Parts: sequence; structure tokens; C-alpha cells
Amino acid sequence: MRPTRVRHTVLWLTVAAYMITYMDRVVIASAVPSISKEFGFSLATMGGILAAFRWGYALFQIPGGWLGDRFGPRRALTAIVIWWSAFTSLTAASWGEFSMRAFRFLFGVGEAGAFPIATRSLSRWILPTERGYAQGITHAGSRIGAALTPPIVVWLIVSYGWRMPFFVFGVLGVLWAAVWFWYYRDTPEEHAAVNEAELQLIRGAAGPARKRETKDVPWRAILSSRNLWTLCLMYFCYGYCLSVYLDWFPTYLNKHRGFNLKEMGFYASLPLFAGTAGDLLGGWISDWIGHRSGNLRFARKVVAMTGFLLAAAGILPATLTEDAVRSVVFSCIAVFGLELTVGVSWAVPLDIGGDYAGSVSSVMNTFGNIGGAISPTALAYLVESYGWNQPFLVAALMCVIGALLFWRIDASKPILSA
Repeated sequence: MRPTRVRHTVLWLTVAAYMITYMDRVVIASAVPSISKEFGFSLATMGGILAAFRWGYALFQIPGGWLGDRFGPRRALTAIVIWWSAFTSLTAASWGEFSMRAFRFLFGVGEAGAFPIATRSLSRWILPTERGYAQGITHAGSRIGAALTPPIVVWLIVSYGWRMPFFVFGVLGVLWAAVWFWYYRDTPEEHAAVNEAELQLIRGAAGPARKRETKDVPWRAILSSRNLWTLCLMYFCYGYCLSVYLDWFPTYLNKHRGFNLKEMGFYASLPLFAGTAGDLLGGWISDWIGHRSGNLRFARKVVAMTGFLLAAAGILPATLTEDAVRSVVFSCIAVFGLELTVGVSWAVPLDIGGDYAGSVSSVMNTFGNIGGAISPTALAYLVESYGWNQPFLVAALMCVIGALLFWRIDASKPILSA
């Protein structure tokens, strides 16, 4: 009997969730000019509104991951997607600065659990040799979602006004939540469509699902793990560097490299598409090496370290060259290298966290998003004090530090022994 492929459907549903998270995040970026015009918001005010999401997202990573481990991914992910979709749509009902800040903060609170719970949702479904690929393809989905959303948002704004995109994308999230709750089950054993051959395949690789004696998350063991804290510091470096490109790269191209708005829109999207390729390749290569060598620690380490060092090697010429187009080309290499690390980074919580992968990944992602929240302010200070080159040189240094930190991460050492 050939194994069914229910686990692959679960994976693609998770990819869709990742796409929706980034779609909902970037809706507001394209709507900023229209919102500012209607309410008379200054750039500083709009910056505070955008930051409200970041802090809600960073501060609620751990509670979000706990939610998935405590109640199971089926119920938890359904609940938080409905939550953040509601506040995506409610953004359209904002009547001023305070209400918009509140809605965006609460939107961030909801999205905070997305990646940790989604990681937990795969922990009992995806084979160890498929985890890097699975995490790579899910994060690639998020980047593609971010890249494809602006044209849709602009069309909706032109046709129906700036409020319509928030409503449309909010409804999309609710529809996904309904499909997820109908199809997904917390373990393969609970899913009626999984045949015995697929069940044996999953069991043979990961072991049968265990009934927990307690639903309490073992925070003492998790927070005592040196492996975890090294992972967190590494992901802080990643989050800091990624934010440089997500938040400031278009402005850099316009203000420093001299591209007009149309050129800026085109060239700013290229590193994001290059990063998507990095997301896909990094996890797949790591799984392939792990399968061939049988050495999970080496497989995770070699790909992530290569990615960080490639990013640093791309940032330097991108920053120092005087040719604007060449700078974009090297920036594509840099973001490709940076994203090469992502599938590997998110596979590690599955490797070491087991049934508590949601909580482990939530701690890691908290630190990554703190880095991402600090980065925009730090970049503005560096630009004002030293010019546009300095923040990118700092990012290159952070990539080198990230590589050194990954050298110390052992993906073959579970936090809790079976």
C-alpha cells in the first residue's frame, strides 16, 4: 500500500497561513499615503502606528507559542487567525491615531502566535528529513505573499478607497481558519484520511504520538537550555539584519542611490524575490545533507553559517560600490544568503523542542523580533550621524556574529529526552 500524502496537504495549508500573515502585514505599507492624507498624520505619527504592530508581535511571541502547546495547533491557530483577521479588518474602522495604534497593536498580538503555533503544527506531521525543507517553503510563502500584495492593495485603493483592502484581507484569513479547523488534526493518528502506510512512515521517523501526562509547558527545562539561548542570540542578529531591508531598503534606494519612485518599487522587490529562493534552498539543502550524512548537527550548521557569511560578503560590495544597479545586485546576494538561514533556524526548534516546539520557537522568535524592532531606530541614528554606509556595515558585522553563534548550536540535542 502506498502512503497517503496528508502531511503534504497539512504543509501547504501552513504555507498558505504564512502567506496570509505577511499579506496582512504589508497591506498598511501601501495604504500609508492615503491614510496620512485623510487623517493628516505626520511621518512620526505614522511611524508610531507601524511600530505598534511590531511591539505587539514581539511581546506576545511566548504567550502565542504557549497557546499552541497548551491547547493544540488545531484550536489555537484557528483562534488566533480569526483574532488577527478581525483586527486587520477593524483597521479600516479607525477614527484617529489612538484607535489605529490600538488596532495595529492587537493585530500584532494575534499574529505573534502564528509562526510558533504553525511550527508546532508540523512537529507531529513532518519527517525529520523534511523539516528544513518544510520551514524553508513556509517562509518562502510568506515572502512571496509580501511581494505580491502591494499591486493588489493599490488596485483596491484606487477602485474602492484605502479601507477596502483591510476588509478583503481580513475575510481571507477567516476563510483560511475555517478550512484549517475542518481539515487539520493535532496528530496523524486522529486524521481519518491518513492510511496505515503513511502513519507507519511518520511513526518510524518520529515515533508514535505520546499522550502527555500534563499539558503544562516545561519552561524550567526550556529556559535552562544553553542551546536555546544561543539560538535566540543568533536569531536576534537575523531579525536585526532583515529589518534593515524590509523597512529601509526602498528609502535607501530613493534617498541614497537616486532611483525615482517607479525604479525604487521595481528594484526594492528584487532582493525579496532572491530571499524567497534562499528560503526554499536553505531548508532543502540542510535536509539533504542530514539524510546523506546522518549528522543533523552538521547539516543545520553548515547551511546556516554559509548563509550568514554569504550575506556579509554581499552587503560589503553592495554598500561600497558607487554603481547603483550593481548595489542592488549585491543586495540580492546578501538577502539570498540571509534567507538561506531561515528554514534551518526554524527547523532547529522542531529538532530540539519536540512536543514543545511552539514554545521553543516562540522564545527564539521573540528575540528575532526584538532585533527587528530595534533595527529601524538604530539605522535612523546611524544614518543621521554617519551616513548611509554605516548601518549596512553594522548589518554585515551582525551576519558574521550570527554565523559564529550558529557554530555553537547542536540541533541533535533535544531539550527534553524521550
